[in-house]
Amino acid sequence: MDQHLISTVNRLQDAFATLGPTTNPIDLPQITVVGSQSSGKSSVLENIVGRDFLPRGTGIVTRRPLVLQLINRPKGKANGTTSESSEGEEWGEFLHLPGQKIYDFGKIREEIVRETESKTGKNAGISANPINLRIFSPNVLTLTLVDLPGLTKVPVGDQPKDIERQIREMVLKYITKPNAIILAVTAANTDLANSDGLKLAREVDPEGTRTIGVLTKVDLMDQGTDVVDILAGRVIPLRLGYVPVINRGQRDIEQGKAISSALEHERDFFENHPSYRAKAQYCGTPFLARKLNMILMHHIKATLPDIKQRIQSTLSKYQAELGQLGDNTLGTPSNVILNVITDFCNEYRTILDGNSQELSSLELSGGARISFVFHELYSNGVKSVDPFDQVKDVDIRTILYNSSGSSPALFVGTTAFEVIVKQQIKRFEDPSLKCVTLVYDELVRILSQVVQQKSIFKRYPVLKERLLSVVIQFFKQSLIPTNKLVQDLVSMESAYINTGHPDFLSGHRAMAIVGERMQASKPVQVDPKTGKPLPTAQKDPMSPVTIGGVAGGVAGGDENGGFFNSFFATKNKKKMAMMEAPPAVLKASGVLSERETAETEVIKLLISSYFNIVKRTMIDMVPKAIMLNLVSFSKDEMQRELLEKLYKSDVLEDLLKESDFTVSRRKEVQKMVDSLQTASEIVAGVN
Repeated sequence: MDQHLISTVNRLQDAFATLGPTTNPIDLPQITVVGSQSSGKSSVLENIVGRDFLPRGTGIVTRRPLVLQLINRPKGKANGTTSESSEGEEWGEFLHLPGQKIYDFGKIREEIVRETESKTGKNAGISANPINLRIFSPNVLTLTLVDLPGLTKVPVGDQPKDIERQIREMVLKYITKPNAIILAVTAANTDLANSDGLKLAREVDPEGTRTIGVLTKVDLMDQGTDVVDILAGRVIPLRLGYVPVINRGQRDIEQGKAISSALEHERDFFENHPSYRAKAQYCGTPFLARKLNMILMHHIKATLPDIKQRIQSTLSKYQAELGQLGDNTLGTPSNVILNVITDFCNEYRTILDGNSQELSSLELSGGARISFVFHELYSNGVKSVDPFDQVKDVDIRTILYNSSGSSPALFVGTTAFEVIVKQQIKRFEDPSLKCVTLVYDELVRILSQVVQQKSIFKRYPVLKERLLSVVIQFFKQSLIPTNKLVQDLVSMESAYINTGHPDFLSGHRAMAIVGERMQASKPVQVDPKTGKPLPTAQKDPMSPVTIGGVAGGVAGGDENGGFFNSFFATKNKKKMAMMEAPPAVLKASGVLSERETAETEVIKLLISSYFNIVKRTMIDMVPKAIMLNLVSFSKDEMQRELLEKLYKSDVLEDLLKESDFTVSRRKEVQKMVDSLQTASEIVAGVN
C-alpha cells in the first residue's frame, strides 16, 4: 500500500506533465535534487538506480529538469513473463515516447541528450520544461526524484551571461513549493558553510524541516578529518539529517567501473572506517534510497488529504471558467445577440436603480454617484455663485444713472435691478451644463462596469466594441436635447424677473432694512458737560423719495458729494464757466454720498433676495431636466436603440467572432480540466 502511494503521485505527475512546469495547479510531493555542478548529483542518482544513464561531460550537463520515477518491479514480471536476463528486467520509458520501452541504458542517455537539445539547442542554454523518465527495475526502491541543473557562478564558453540567475530562478520554482523535499548534495571535502545547495535550501526552508543533506566524496577528505560533527547535527542541523555516500571518481567512470563494484567499495569503506563503522548501517547509497523512500511515503501520506481537496477545488474553479468561456456555440447568432442585449439593458437599469445584488460597502456606485453629482457637486456649485464678486457698488451706481436716461430719476427704478439680475442669472448656465457632462460621465462609467462584469464580452470583442460604440453614441445624441432643456431653464429665469414671487423681499422692506443699518452706524454725539447724548435731527437718508428716490441727490446736486460733484470737484469756476465737453469715457468716481450709498444697498438687497430664489429653482429643476432627457430616457430607450443597430442579419456573424484569447484560453482551460479530472479519478481510489 505504501509503494502504491508513490505510484499514485507518479501518475498525478504524468497527468499534469502536459501542462508544463509553470502551469501545474497542484503542488505534488516530490524530492528535488539541488547542488553545485561539482557536488556529484548525477553520480548519486546513478548509484540509487544502479545503472549509468545520465549524460556526462564538462560544464552544465543537466540543462532541463529530469523527473525521474523509479518503480520497483519484482523479478520475473517483465513483459508479463518470467525472465532471468537482467536486460529484460530493467528498462526505461519516456513520457514523450509513449509505449516505447528502452532496455539499453546507453540509449536512454542519448535520448535525454536529444530531447534536451530539442528545447535548448546545442549551446549551454537551459529550459524549465521537464523530461519525464520512468525506470522499472527490481533493483530500485519506488521513488520519485527531480534532478535540476547544477548551480554555477561563472558562465563558461558559450553559456548565457546570466546563467547563474536562470538556474537559480528555476531551482527556486521547484524548491519553494511547500510539498517539495529538498535533497541538498554537497561535497564533503569542501566547507559546508559554502554549500550552494544548502544555502539555497535554507532560503526557502530556514528551519530545515524538509531538507535532507547528502555528503559526497567522503573518501576524498584529508586524513584525520571526517563528517561526524555534521552527521550529528552540530554544524548545520537538518530535521531529516545527513547521509554520507561515496561515488565513483572520474577515473573509475572512464575505466568503466561497474556501479555494483562501486557500491561494494562504498560499503567496505564505511564498515572499516574508524569514524563511521559504528554507524555504517546509516551510511551509503542503499540507506539513502531507503531513507528517501520512507520520507517520501510519509510525506505523501501527510499531504494526500490536502491534495485531494485542492484537486477538487481547482477543478471546480476551472470548470466554472470553462462554463464562462462557453462552448463553441451558445445557440443561433440571433438568439445570442438578443440575449446579450436584454441582459445588458437589465443590468444597466439595475445598477442605476441601486437594485444590484452586488452592492458595494466600500464606495458609491451607479445611481448613487449621480445623486452625489446632483445634491453635492451641482448644489454646492450653484450656491457658490456670488453676484457681487463681479458687480461692485460703483457698477451698480453707474447702471442706476444709465437706466435713468436723460432725466434724473425720482425713484430707484426696476430697470437697473433687472439688468443686473439678468446678467448674473446667465452665470448659472456653465455649472448647469457641467452637471450634464458629469452625469454623462457617470453613465459611461456604468456602461464600462456592466461590460467588465459580463464575461461574454471577453469572448466576443467585436460585439463588445460595437455595443460600446452604439451606447456611447446614443448617450451623445441624448446630450443635445438635455443641454437645450437646461439652457432653456436658464433663459426662462432671465426672461422674466418675477418680483411678485412670495419669497422676494419687497422694496419697502429693503428700504427699511437699509435705513436701520445706516442709522445704527452713525456715531452718537455726547454733551461734554453732562455726558448725555445730544439730540440730533432725525433725517432719513431716503426721506425725499417714496421708494428710494434719487431726486435730491441727482437732480439737486448733493452738497455732500456724489457722482457729478466728484466730476467737478477738481475744476475751478473759470473752467466750469467754459463748459468743456465731457471726456470720451465718463466713469463714476469719488466717494458715494449718503443717499447714493443707501440706494446702492437697497439694490444689493433686492438682487441677493431674487438671486437666492433663482438658485433654489435651478438646484431643483436642472436635475429633473437631466433625469428626464438623459438618465430616464436612456433606461427606457436604450434597448430599442441596440436592437435597431445590432439586431441585423447581415452583421450577426461578424459580431459573434470570438477573440483569439478566448479560443486559446478555452483550449488551455479544457486541457487543465482534463488533467484535473484524471487526477481526481487517480486519487479517488486512495484512502
